[in-house]
Amino acid sequence: MSDQAFLYIALGAYFVGMIAIGVFAARRTKDHEDYMLAGRKLPPWAAALSAGASDMSGWLVMGLPGAIYAAGLIEAWIAIGLTIGAYLNWRLVAPRLRAYTEVSNNSITVPSFFENRLKDRTRLLRIISAVIILVFFTLYISAGMVAGGVFFESAFGGEYLVGMLLVSAVTLSYTLFGGFLGASLTDVAQGLLMMTALILVPIVAIANVGGFGEVGAAIAAASPDAVSLTGGEGLTGLTLIAIISAMAWGLGYFGQPHILVRFMALPSAQAATPARRIGMTWMVLSMAGAVLAGLVGIAFFDQNGGLDNPETVVLQMSQVLLHPIIAGLVLAAVLAAIMSTISSQLVVCSSALVEDLYRVVRKTPPGGRSLVVLGRACVLIVAVVAAVLAITPNDTILGLVGFAWAGFGASFGPLILLSLFWRRLSAWGALAGMVTGAVVVFTWPLLGTPVYELLPGFVLALIVSVVVSLVTYREDDEIQQEFTDTTTMTVAVQKGEEPEPTRTS
Repeated sequence: MSDQAFLYIALGAYFVGMIAIGVFAARRTKDHEDYMLAGRKLPPWAAALSAGASDMSGWLVMGLPGAIYAAGLIEAWIAIGLTIGAYLNWRLVAPRLRAYTEVSNNSITVPSFFENRLKDRTRLLRIISAVIILVFFTLYISAGMVAGGVFFESAFGGEYLVGMLLVSAVTLSYTLFGGFLGASLTDVAQGLLMMTALILVPIVAIANVGGFGEVGAAIAAASPDAVSLTGGEGLTGLTLIAIISAMAWGLGYFGQPHILVRFMALPSAQAATPARRIGMTWMVLSMAGAVLAGLVGIAFFDQNGGLDNPETVVLQMSQVLLHPIIAGLVLAAVLAAIMSTISSQLVVCSSALVEDLYRVVRKTPPGGRSLVVLGRACVLIVAVVAAVLAITPNDTILGLVGFAWAGFGASFGPLILLSLFWRRLSAWGALAGMVTGAVVVFTWPLLGTPVYELLPGFVLALIVSVVVSLVTYREDDEIQQEFTDTTTMTVAVQKGEEPEPTRTS
């Protein structure tokens, strides 16, 4: 049997496994809350691994190792910033958001939480935040589909359109029927596959080069600045700006809807603690593997004729060093990174359309099963629109991945933190801050500065939210009671005590 046949067998097995998980999840999806939030019964291990897998996308398996291979450890500052941001998100936001969304009228989406938390009777907060989610995520999903097509084109020499449609169809199939549970459970499998590949490939490559000593010597000879966290130039002003901008990526975690809904789906606020430990273990191991793969790749390809495309460093090493069936599973890990993000974003877009736009317009929404059907229809609609945008590859769409991360981080991040930890936030302050964050992210790149737009967007949105809230805040007993109930619950969780039953409005 040829090596190519083994690769196709591995990928075929992966696709069948993902669809089987989707069927399993579909049988356990009974109503609208099941479809959108798994009935708030997502186990901590599933929430942790699915949050990580849906977050990282192809950047973890291709982008980060490629950046390390090309520029050295100076590119690791993004990984450091993301790791710190993820830890703070699990530590500070996860338990309190899980408690607050249940206390505040059992909110099952991020826009509905904003509306219920601030008692926004104008409904503007819910509508505008849902529109922001749809715009950014439709482009984000399209970027993932493009990445899937390009992957098939480069890995197998096949047609871009065939690869893009295949990735889209498989991802859509398990998301369409399995909903949030299907996306989360497939994310677990995909996350474990990604982590395994990122640990296995560099270990085998180190052995092939001749051990750590030979790897270090080869890196020093081929690229002596690769092991410097400042790029070998010392801590200059431009280097410091680059490091701060890279670490600012961590701020984006506080506003990513597809990660926040994992917190909301936990069975209880207490479950955030084991989920954090599992999630951070996965993230540290995966990040370390990705960085190590990039560094070892410098030594490996210095001995083996060089590498044309740095982002294929993990793929190329796996195909050279591993049995074809294992190399096929490494290729599947790349697809896993892409597909896990697409599936999670499709579910969030569906919830924005059904829960945050349709149910706002329609005064008497249909029953639970009807909403499930409508949710599936919305998943299909968003997927079709994204696929149409992806038919003709466009680099500007792929570039919007980082742009969308900044958009959500600046628009929703300050609002999430203030909603959870500041009593005096007002609906008008939240709205002003959210719009400010989005506008700054859109306009900042026009200034041509080297600072990542997320940082100024986040800071200015935070300032505007606070200032406008101080001017427009009006005391509301219900808001104050819910804030107090949430605080009582989370303090009890931190002390390891059993919290009082939640009170919903």
